[in-house]
Amino acid sequence: MCGIVGYIGHRDAYPIIIKGLQRLEYRGYDSAGIVLFDGEDTQLSKTKGKVEDLKDKSKATISTKGKLGLGHTRWATHGVPNGVNSHPHYSNSGNLVIIHNGIIENYESIKKALVERGYTFESDTDTEVLINLIEEVKEKEGVKLGKAVQIALNQVIGAYAIAVFDKSKPDEIVVAKLGSPLAIGIGENEYFIASDASPFIEFTNNAVYLEDEEMAIVRLGKEIKLRKIKDDAIAYPNIQELQLNIEEIEKGGYDHFMLKEIYEQPRAILDTYRGRLLANQGIIRMAGIDQNLEKFLNANRIIIVACGTSWHAGLVAEYIFEDLARIPVEVEYASEFRYRNPVITENDVLIAISQSGETADTLAAIKMAKERGAFVFGVCNVVGSSIARETHAGAYTHAGPEIGVASTKAFTTQITVLTLIALKLAKEKGEFTDSKFHELLTQLEGIPAKVEKTLQSNVLIEQIADVYKDSTNCLYLGRGYNFPVALEGALKLKEISYIHAEGYPAAEMKHGPIALIDDQMPVIVIATRKGHYEKVVSNIQEIKSRHGKIIAVVFEGDETVTQLADHIIEVPETSETLSPLLTTIPLQLLSYHIALMRGCNVDQPRNLAKSVTVE
Repeated sequence: MCGIVGYIGHRDAYPIIIKGLQRLEYRGYDSAGIVLFDGEDTQLSKTKGKVEDLKDKSKATISTKGKLGLGHTRWATHGVPNGVNSHPHYSNSGNLVIIHNGIIENYESIKKALVERGYTFESDTDTEVLINLIEEVKEKEGVKLGKAVQIALNQVIGAYAIAVFDKSKPDEIVVAKLGSPLAIGIGENEYFIASDASPFIEFTNNAVYLEDEEMAIVRLGKEIKLRKIKDDAIAYPNIQELQLNIEEIEKGGYDHFMLKEIYEQPRAILDTYRGRLLANQGIIRMAGIDQNLEKFLNANRIIIVACGTSWHAGLVAEYIFEDLARIPVEVEYASEFRYRNPVITENDVLIAISQSGETADTLAAIKMAKERGAFVFGVCNVVGSSIARETHAGAYTHAGPEIGVASTKAFTTQITVLTLIALKLAKEKGEFTDSKFHELLTQLEGIPAKVEKTLQSNVLIEQIADVYKDSTNCLYLGRGYNFPVALEGALKLKEISYIHAEGYPAAEMKHGPIALIDDQMPVIVIATRKGHYEKVVSNIQEIKSRHGKIIAVVFEGDETVTQLADHIIEVPETSETLSPLLTTIPLQLLSYHIALMRGCNVDQPRNLAKSVTVE
C-alpha cells in the first residue's frame, strides 16, 4: 500500500522517480504525485489516476529539473482519491515537504490543536497534519529538521514510512519508519529511498532497511546517520547486498506480470526446494528447522497466522501437518488473531506466512505471540523484510519478485516450504517408513515438471474462459487438501475479474449454496482421484441434476467425472498431499483469461494493494 520513492544526488531526479513509481505500481494505488527541487524552488505535480497520468501532467505543467525529488503512489485512507489529497504535501510555510505510507491514528486531535494555533489545511489527509506538526516543532523548539521529525513522531500514534525535506537544506532528506517498509539505496555520492529496492536496483546493489522506530538523515557527502526515534540512541546501519536483478522485475515478453508469474512457478518451486530437498539421499535440510527442531517436536500445537492467499496456504499446511506429522494445527486470520485474546503459551509454535514480509496484521500477531513466549517461525519471500527480522527463525520461499497483485507463485512456493517442514517433522517423529518418505520426496522433486505439463492446458482454459466470461457468480468446490484450493480459486476470480465467487467444501454445498445453482451458474469442482473422490462425484451429480455448468479439474485419465462435466481440465497425477500444487494452476489461468476478456486491469485490480502495510 502506497509507494515511496526519493532521490538525492548528482543525477536528474525526475526519470528515476517516475520509473521507480512505475515499479511500485504493484503495491496498489489510486493517485500519484511528484515534487522536484532545483536548489531554488520546488515543482509539484499531483493527480488522481495512474503514474502514466502523472507523467503526462508533469511534462505539461512543471519543470522536471532537479537533483532532489520525492514521488508517491497513494492508496486512499483519509480523504477521497484526488489531486488535493495526493502526496507530496507541503507545510503551511511551503518550506517542508513530505510523502507518507501509513496511518496517523490520532491525527484528528493533532489537527484540531494546530487549527486552534492558526494552521490551515487544504487536504483531508492525516499526512498534511503530520508535516505541519513537524513544522510547528521545528519553529517552536528552534531545532533542525531531523530533531523536529523525531519529536513530532513521538507525539503520533499509528504507522508510517516517511521522507521529508526542507527547502533550506537541499542536500538532505530525513526518513523514518514504523510498521511500513522503507529502504535506502546507497550509491556514489547519491542516495535512493523507496518502499522496496526495485526502484533503484539498476543504480546500486547496496541498501539499508530501516527497522521499526528508526530514522535516518540522508545527507550528500556524509554517511547515513541512524537514530532510534524513542530514545535518540545511535543505530548502526546494516548495509545489505541486494540479490535482485532487473530481469526479475520486468515482464520478460509476457503481456502481464501475473501471466509471467504463473509461468514462473516450475522454476520458483524448484528454487524453493533447491539445496533443501535431496530426494535421492532421503534428506531435507532446513537450517531454521534443524536449529530449532525440539521447539517443533515438543510443541503442543502449531498456530498459523496469515492473510489472503497466504491464509489459504496455511489451510493447506494444516492438512499436511496434521496428516503427516500428527501435530495439532490452528489456522488464524492475522487480522482477527491480533484483536482477540488468544491463548498462547511458551509451548506453542506460531508460523507466520506473508509474501512481502510486511503485512501489518501478521507483524502485529508475531509481536503478540513473542510477548507471550511462543516460538515464532516466519515463511516469507522478501529477504530482509520486517517479518524475516521479527521472527525467531524462518525460511524464505525464493519465489523471486511477485509484482502482480493477485498472488500466484507465492501460494505454490509457500505450500512447498510448508510441505518440506511437515515432511521433515514427520520423519523425525517416525510417522512413516523410509520408503514412504522417499516416495513423497521423489514426488515433490517431480512437481516442477508436472506444473510445466499443466501449463500446456492454457489454450483449453482460455477457451473455457470465453464461455463463462460474462458470468455474475461462480462456485468453487473441493474436499480435503483441495478445499483451500477452491477458496484460493474463488479469491483469484474475485480479485481480478470482479465476478462474485465463493469457495466451499464440496459436502457443504447441500447446506446452502445448492440453492444458487441453475443453468447460469458455473461450478468449478476439483475432483482428483484421491481422498473423497466418490463423494465429490456425488456432488457433481447433484449439480448436474440442477442444470449447473461444471468445470472439473481432474487427474489425467479420469473417466467418471469426464462423463459428467461440461469441461475437463487435466493435471498429472500425484499424491493427495501434493495435489494442491497442481490443481491451483488451472484456476489461476482461468481467472487470468476471464479478467482479460472482461477488460480488467489484471496486474493492478481496483481497490487492492499487493502488500497491506496498514490496517
